[in-house]
Amino acid sequence: MKTEPLINKAFNLEFLNVDEGKFLFETLPLADLMLIGNDLRKKLHPEGKVTWIIDRNVNITNVCISGCKFCNFYRKNDSPDTYVTTIPEYCNKIEEMKRLGGNQLLLQGGLHPKLSLDFYENLFSDLKRHYPDVRLHALGPPEIAWLAKKSRLTYKTVLKRLAAAGLDSLPGAGAEILSDRVRKVLSPAKCTKQQWLDVMRAAHRLDLTTSATMMFGHIETIEERMEHLVALRTVQSEKPSGHKGFLSFIPWPFQDDKTVLKEKSGVFNTVTPAEYIRMIAISRIMLPNILNIQASWLTVGKDTAQLCLHAGANDFGSIMIEENVVSAAGANHKLDAEGIQKSIRDAGFEPQLRDQDFTLHQYN
Repeated sequence: MKTEPLINKAFNLEFLNVDEGKFLFETLPLADLMLIGNDLRKKLHPEGKVTWIIDRNVNITNVCISGCKFCNFYRKNDSPDTYVTTIPEYCNKIEEMKRLGGNQLLLQGGLHPKLSLDFYENLFSDLKRHYPDVRLHALGPPEIAWLAKKSRLTYKTVLKRLAAAGLDSLPGAGAEILSDRVRKVLSPAKCTKQQWLDVMRAAHRLDLTTSATMMFGHIETIEERMEHLVALRTVQSEKPSGHKGFLSFIPWPFQDDKTVLKEKSGVFNTVTPAEYIRMIAISRIMLPNILNIQASWLTVGKDTAQLCLHAGANDFGSIMIEENVVSAAGANHKLDAEGIQKSIRDAGFEPQLRDQDFTLHQYN
């Protein structure tokens, strides 16, 4: 396989297949991959801005039956320290978020055996009644597939009902690696690869804004990473014309601290800063139809994330007023609004506040 024709395909925003992406990832020097990713970023985002957002990640509950081997956060239903967040608690968290300039809740759920579709509809409508201007970026394909199965409804029906209750956008949570071989080991009770993708197809047909993610650096192969990217790209290419689809892609390395995967299986996070930057660059190359690539400063730190802005990333994500899941597994980096803007400027770019739809806002 020759490098130059593949690079030309990338510059022309053509789709590289799994083998071509794997070849570039494994053979090109990091500097060359960064250069290609950076040139593609400039082609798609010539204005020299890097976007960021102020939001708050609130866990609806810590009860989940999926038993993911990389998650320290979940609790079984009969554990003594389980909770379901109450409306007064949401209100306190929202008030604090609004004081910090935020206007979006990232609501993560989990597969709670006793919470029904009606519960989530009532929750979203209650939150919108109290705060009609707050955007709800909530749940994810595993929760939608779970609710659809419990309710004996289609993904489309579940999503339509949640959107009518106040859901504004659907996160790309629970993707991990879109390979059933990997998913059977990491999270056997979660939705399959096909189910995850089909939920997103249904969301795109309804013109719900979505994002896509990847958690890598555990038991997956490089080929499976490329298959993940191709699957996302395929779903994005199927969205109805004029619909938003996946507005961003966020890859992050497996956080291994005290996880079952590490403690019982001996699987460590071996992703170096260089490999993370390499993944950002190949993501930009493999996903020409997903405009925004986010650098996960929360999991890799500010310095590595800044380098990612020169390898294809154009988004720095959120200040993360509150985050519990990956933090429970060892992600402990912190940035406030001033820190995130300074990081972007120090990397040579202009910070630009956004919302989940990538509508741009002035930071006050």
